[in-house]
Order: sequence, then C-alpha cells, then structure tokens
Amino acid sequence: MASTYGNAIKLSIFGQSHSAAIGCAIDGLPAGIDIDLDALQDFMARRAPGSADTSTPRKEADAVEILAGITDGHTNGAPIAAVICNTNTRSGDYAELRRVPRPGHADFPARVKYANCHDVAGGGHFSGRLTAPLCIAGGIAKQALSQLGVHIVAHIAALGPQGVVDERLDPLTFSPQQRTAILDHSLPCISEHAAREMREAILAARADADSIGGVIECAAYGMPAGIGDPMFDGIENRIARIAFGIPAVKGVDFGAGFAAAYLTGSENNDSYRIEHGEVRPQTNHAGGILGGITTGMPIVWQMAVKPTPSIGREQQSVDMDAGSDASLVVRGRHDPCIVPRAVPVAEAACALALLDALLEDGYPLGARVDMAQRALM
Repeated sequence: MASTYGNAIKLSIFGQSHSAAIGCAIDGLPAGIDIDLDALQDFMARRAPGSADTSTPRKEADAVEILAGITDGHTNGAPIAAVICNTNTRSGDYAELRRVPRPGHADFPARVKYANCHDVAGGGHFSGRLTAPLCIAGGIAKQALSQLGVHIVAHIAALGPQGVVDERLDPLTFSPQQRTAILDHSLPCISEHAAREMREAILAARADADSIGGVIECAAYGMPAGIGDPMFDGIENRIARIAFGIPAVKGVDFGAGFAAAYLTGSENNDSYRIEHGEVRPQTNHAGGILGGITTGMPIVWQMAVKPTPSIGREQQSVDMDAGSDASLVVRGRHDPCIVPRAVPVAEAACALALLDALLEDGYPLGARVDMAQRALM
C-alpha cells in the first residue's frame, strides 16, 4: 500500500482502524523547530471521535505518544515517530464483511486486490481512523508554518442536501476573528446560525438512519510568492494528492474552481496593482496559485466530502462466497456526517503540502534560520 507522501518531507502512515495502534513516521524535518505537544493534542481533539452527539459514539482519546524525533520541546533532526493506541474497538461488528461488502466502502475492491487477506474490521487501512496520524503530522506542520507566519484555517462551507451554507473565508486577508469563531461554535463554522442549522441537519440524518456530506473550505494565509513547480509538483498537485488520500473526499478545487468555467476572462482574471512597493492582485479567483506557483495571495481551496457510507438502513449487496444477491444492515458505530471532524484533517493536509514545498525550495526553518542569519552577517 502506498501510504507515503512528500518530497522534502517523507510521511508514512501505518495501522488499521482496529489494530493495536495507528501512527506515523515523519522524516526530513530540520532540527530546532519548536513543538508544543499540548497544542498538538488540542488539535487532535478537534478530529477525535465521540466528542459530540453529531459524531460516532466510539470514544477514543487519540492521545499522541511521541516515540522519537522531539527532544525538550523541539525537533532534534531525527525522524519523528508517533503512535495512538486504539482503546475502544468492536471488531465483531465487521466479521461478515469479507463475504457481504458494504455499498460505498472499499470492501469489494479490496477483496479483489488483496486476495481477501485485508483487514476488514472498522474498514482496516481504508478507514477514516487513519486520518488521526495524518493530523499528528499535519499538526506538527501547522506549528512549523506558524513560525514562518503562515496560518491555515478551515471550516464547513456547505452541508447536506438542504444546502446549509456558511460565510466564506476572507480570500484576501487573514481574519483572527473568523478563526476564533470557527473554534468557538458548536460546529466549525464562521456563522453561529449556520453551525446551529448544520447541527440540526446532522441530527435529522441520524434519526432517519441516514447520513449527509458537505464541502470544506480551507485557506492558507502568509505563503510567500514563488513556491511550487510545474507541471506535476505545483501547489494544486501537492494539496490534491494528499487531500485525495483522505477517505470520503470526492472532489477538490482551488479559488473560483469549477465556477471559473462559467466566467469570462475579464471576470476571472485577478488584476494587479503596486501596493507598498509590492505586486498585489486585487482579487483572488486563482486561489493564490498560478501555473502551480504561489502568487503571495491566500491559498484558498475546497474539498467535497461524501455522505458517510455506513448507514443504519437496509441496503442491497451480494454474498461473494455464495455468489448470490444479499442484503445487509451495517452494524458498528458511525458518524451520520464526517464533515465536522474532517475540517482539521483538511488543515493538516494543507499544512503538510505547503511545508513540503517550502522545505524543497530551501526555506530555512528551525535551527536553519539561525544558520541563514549568521550567513548574512
């Protein structure tokens, strides 16, 4: 399985939903980056299951144990190794999935590819549970980026077939007020009204033994211009690659995205002016990226998250051992909507992609900052 990512940073994620532990290894981070482990745990709590009535009843603390790579509150130059123990599993709920695959899950194609040797409990390595170690790596990357003045914010932009919509993130300037609102509301929304309506929609889906999906908007503020490489290592490519590694993500767009197809060139182009001696676009339909390279504007992108495929309704399937049609009702504990818990995962994915690009372009970080400063003296 290709569970690795990165050029300058090498991230590897391991484990299954119901294995003894899940975790990650991160190679390539320079020494001397300050890491606040309490802040990292707070970031993990935003994704953790069982923390609200809108999520799965499965409760996991997602307590991060750092095995290597961080000493006295900073990276030490060695690869970082981190694990999270799985403490609340019920593997028996998944026993029959080897023969009767769940619609919307990877059960059938995984059986074909891995000759029925894969782990089916909780979805195995295909589970959204594996976004927890992704958030370990992304939470560390977010802290590293903040030391370069780069801030990443995400929220639920739209939710469900009712089309509940939140305010948009500011496409031009970082707003601490928007970030605070997202963290303070019952769901990660800028508008308290939108958060309330989205919560009601999720609870209604749960009561109907069904599920809903939505769209997450993410923005990175403070990225310098000139980062990224055409054709296949552009910033869009890097973010999209890791975003599509998140289970349930079915679409990614940048800036105006698909809406740009319905604009004229004069409407879609971002005009330039000189402000304080620097080139600055006046709008940001490009989402901060042109030719795969950052423009110095906020990087704005969205990802579409499908409805949770595990639902309480009876569904049509097949019995692959008997070679006959079958039906099933999915057992286990599942989110009626995974979008709220996927918001920090979007931030993690974005942070990893941008930090990887910055390091590959030689931006000094951690102890390298002091070395670069000494070289200029």
